[in-house]
Amino acid sequence: MKLVLSQEQQQLRESVRAFLRTASPLPKVRHGYDPQVYARLNGELGLSGLIVPEEYGGAGAGLAELAVALEETGAVLLPGPFLATTFATIALTMVPDKELLTAIAEGRIAATLAQDELAHDGVAVRGTIGRVLSGMEADVLVAPARTGDGMVMVAVELSAPGVTRTALETLDITRGQARVVLDGAPCRVLGPPPERGIGDRLCVALAAEQLGVMRAALEAIVAYAKIRVAFGRYIGSYQGVKHKLADMHCKLEQAESIVRYAAWAADESPGELPEAAALAQAYAGRACFEVARDHLLLYGGIGYTWEHDAHLFYKRAKADEVLLGPPRIHRTRLAHLLEL
Repeated sequence: MKLVLSQEQQQLRESVRAFLRTASPLPKVRHGYDPQVYARLNGELGLSGLIVPEEYGGAGAGLAELAVALEETGAVLLPGPFLATTFATIALTMVPDKELLTAIAEGRIAATLAQDELAHDGVAVRGTIGRVLSGMEADVLVAPARTGDGMVMVAVELSAPGVTRTALETLDITRGQARVVLDGAPCRVLGPPPERGIGDRLCVALAAEQLGVMRAALEAIVAYAKIRVAFGRYIGSYQGVKHKLADMHCKLEQAESIVRYAAWAADESPGELPEAAALAQAYAGRACFEVARDHLLLYGGIGYTWEHDAHLFYKRAKADEVLLGPPRIHRTRLAHLLEL
């Protein structure tokens, strides 16, 4: 088991970090999804094709490399459909589908994944999906559907007849969701879904993003504590602030170890993945929110203003905490897996 990044993974991190620092700074994040940034993310870095097999035009990397990239996109609160496309790609690599994977690797489409079950009558699909991540920006929806013979995975063009998308008001203003209604929408059957593994890999991917949110929030408040003066002293010199920062750092360190382990398990030891993935969301989801919350509190009054960036981290952390189910669900699953 390796919890330390390899030289290649470090280089990937540096490349993604340098790109995002200039292409998607926090002031720009407030304006929402920028298709040009997403196009450059794929054209210059090939991030959407990172885990796409080489025979489909991707880099053929593993979840460990994907986790590195997601940590960096999380740190800048990257708007747009990158995480949604990543979720869909994880599912498509396990089906798999050459046409969609090639299009994703080439950056020609953005995709999203629904976990809600649709109804398939042999020609079209019907059903309502209450919340679809990046549902307004995505081109293709990948979803499970029930037929008379069992379950299949289908792909639906979101611009097709019979598809109605409605943007939802969400807590996280940096990444949207949509309500999608499918009423006889044409689809393409991809094949039977894998028996297990998709959900676990989604949990690891999301935990990697949460790790990036935690790191960026902690770095920002540490820098602030070194320059903010209150009652004649830098606030970082006060014991209460030191204790809080130390607690945040410990949560970050623990989350990093868990994410690295879970990503390694996904690539190298699938038998350990269910427990590792459940642990990743059980811990990282709550820890990310707590770090973002304390990050906001330590700024004092200015942290509550719309002009400050603190609320952006807080909202992304809260939205991510429940995206794949609240931490208590993953704790319960972990206890069940460990037969506790």
